[in-house]
Amino acid sequence: MLTRREFLKLCTATVLTASLTDQIVPLMRHAFAEGKLTKPPVIWLELGSCTGNSISLDNAVNPTVYQVLADMVDMRYHWLLNVAQGLEAVQMLLDTVEKDAGKFWLVIEGAVMTADNGRYNHVFMRGNQMVTGITALQEIAPKAKHIIAVGTCACFGGPAAAYPNPGGAKGVWEVIKQPVINIPGCPANPDWMTGTFSHLIMYGLPELDSYNRPKLFFGQTIHDLCQRRQQFEDGIFASFPGESGCLYKVGCKGPITHADCPRRQWNHYVNWPVRAGAPCIGCANPGFPDSSMPFYNHLPDVQTPLGALNVKKFGAAAAGLGVAAVGAHLITGVVAKRIGKHWLDGTKPHEPDPPENIEQLKQELDDLIRQQNALISESKSLQRSEVKRKLPRTLRQKVVDFFRPGQKHRR
Repeated sequence: MLTRREFLKLCTATVLTASLTDQIVPLMRHAFAEGKLTKPPVIWLELGSCTGNSISLDNAVNPTVYQVLADMVDMRYHWLLNVAQGLEAVQMLLDTVEKDAGKFWLVIEGAVMTADNGRYNHVFMRGNQMVTGITALQEIAPKAKHIIAVGTCACFGGPAAAYPNPGGAKGVWEVIKQPVINIPGCPANPDWMTGTFSHLIMYGLPELDSYNRPKLFFGQTIHDLCQRRQQFEDGIFASFPGESGCLYKVGCKGPITHADCPRRQWNHYVNWPVRAGAPCIGCANPGFPDSSMPFYNHLPDVQTPLGALNVKKFGAAAAGLGVAAVGAHLITGVVAKRIGKHWLDGTKPHEPDPPENIEQLKQELDDLIRQQNALISESKSLQRSEVKRKLPRTLRQKVVDFFRPGQKHRR
């Protein structure tokens, strides 16, 4: 069987050429045959959802979802996949909860509807009584070995919790006290689901971030992994979706979205939104969609523990000093990438460990001060030598256009 190090390398290095599950399933099948691993019983409940995550998993090409279910897990209940229906299917669910307590996994798809005692969402009949999603969750979760929220709705409320949220939609971890593994996305990529399942089976709980997302899939920002990152560095920006160039100015939320979409891609590694010319809308973020709208407006402010930093104003001030390009990279590439990821408006992150966050903050501030001092020193040196240097007009125009979108400037 693969070592954990080899498994993590497989998750992050080979997905462009072969399916993650295509490589893992044969290894797991062999381990099951030798008795080294045991298939976990799984109960999959769909609450307030569009079924998008089940469809995403069903779109897995090689192997298919049916191969995954046959070779990786023992699916006891999924309302889309059940052979039995009605009372027989529900009885299988109830028997699993009682007979396999502490062994089964509970997978939740969809937001938990809390308004009016959950009456906006019913998931099955028990006897002659309809059972709400929130009731089923609160009864079953305490007996589960692992609780896995699949999709942004189940993780953070998602579109179901968008303003004005009449159904009182919430993420699973806001409703129950048990630990929850969050696999966000609208929908989640099939590899994020099967990869997390595989890690749980073979090695136990994966390393999670402060939003309880597996770091092996959500440890870096889309901006860091993006194929258009170099165009951002070169100041080449698209002015409309579909154009070549970095899509930051037309609303890309990649700098504040943690997911490996550029590496993973979709539809069996064929494409993903930015590569197709559409900006990332941050669907894996807490607070989505409200915190990402308007989708096609670029991020005006970067939220940090020290307050909101306005990208336009910072860029204009930096341009006055002749260092706008450095300022743009500093704000979007440093502050938003790490400090800002836990401070998005409208989100409720778990409190990170203070030592980690404080050291991170100190390091970022030290880097900022060091770069500012270097720029000031260079500016004074140039003034003393009376050397007049100007940015080429084409580059300067790109910098000004970046921080003042839509505004025309005279030559």
